[in-house]
Amino acid sequence: METRAPYVLIGSFVLAAIIAVFGFVYWLNNTGGVGPRTNYHVQFQGPVPGLLVGAGVLFNGIRVGEVTQLGLAPDNPRFVNATISVAATTPVRTDTRVGLDFQGLTGVPVVTLEGGMIVAKSGEVLTLIAEAGAGQSMTQAARDALRRVDTVLEDNSGPLKDTIANLKTFSDGLARNTGKIDGILAGLEKMTGGGTPAQKITYDLRTPQNLGPAGKTLSASLAIPEPTAVAMLQTQRMLFSPVGDNPGFAEFLWADSIPKLLQARLIDSFENYDIAHAPLRSADLGQADYQLLIDVRRFRITTEGETRVEIGLSARIVDKNGKVVASRIIEASEKLDKIEPAAAVAAFDAAFARLAKELIGWTVQAV
Repeated sequence: METRAPYVLIGSFVLAAIIAVFGFVYWLNNTGGVGPRTNYHVQFQGPVPGLLVGAGVLFNGIRVGEVTQLGLAPDNPRFVNATISVAATTPVRTDTRVGLDFQGLTGVPVVTLEGGMIVAKSGEVLTLIAEAGAGQSMTQAARDALRRVDTVLEDNSGPLKDTIANLKTFSDGLARNTGKIDGILAGLEKMTGGGTPAQKITYDLRTPQNLGPAGKTLSASLAIPEPTAVAMLQTQRMLFSPVGDNPGFAEFLWADSIPKLLQARLIDSFENYDIAHAPLRSADLGQADYQLLIDVRRFRITTEGETRVEIGLSARIVDKNGKVVASRIIEASEKLDKIEPAAAVAAFDAAFARLAKELIGWTVQAV
């Protein structure tokens, strides 16, 4: 008997210690620890699903107390009365907003308090009225919203059916008149200048082949830089005098801008005359003995008087020192029977052939 007495004493002590720890934890959780407390009455104007005695009370997100009592309002069973106990230092005011929040994945309900400015009278037990629908969870809110939508659809089922029928009639009418609608849209597109732009057609200036035998060749190296021209001539469009647009040339383009095109075809012409002493471009390696400087004065179709094409160049031959060795103006024109792209290009080819032959002969004699 004496041997078992210490074991009974030890067991009793351990059990008492466990009970004391559980009691302390329960007290700490439900009263928030030591310190003065203040009680407030809260009234919810609707259900408070899941709210229990001991649920937390948060002020601006900080736990300040817990729910100590719950019950139905005697005068209105739709309302729920609750008593909360919070730390006395909590700044609860008469206009503090009260709500119910659901925290965590399981949606544990807590009472929430926010803000407030009006201080209650001393000694008065403050009653806080929760916002309408404060106890409504997200799921319940979604159900209510769907229920309202269903009610609206049910009340307006007749007008909705009529609207759908009218849409079907309208779509059937569109289907029957697709061709007419396409024609109307095409007309509007044409009137406003829209639609896919027309494909441009590129034309080249033909290099003359029969320049005669090279009776005299170039005795020194020659370079032909890109000709100079006024801004109006820096174009690929066909130019007219008087200035204006011709509908037949709306899609017309020269193969390059007029100065670059003339440079390329003049070099080709010199090569056809004497390939062994063909001139260089200014960008080629080495420095030529002479430069043939060209300024484009005219390259157009003239409709004043007899319709014709005109090409006018100002040519100067300059040595390495920049001294002008020779200069002259070379012009050529060709009668144009019909103002259309193909006929105009053929006339320019004929005029350029005569101009190139004259320019080559003059250059060969000058250098």
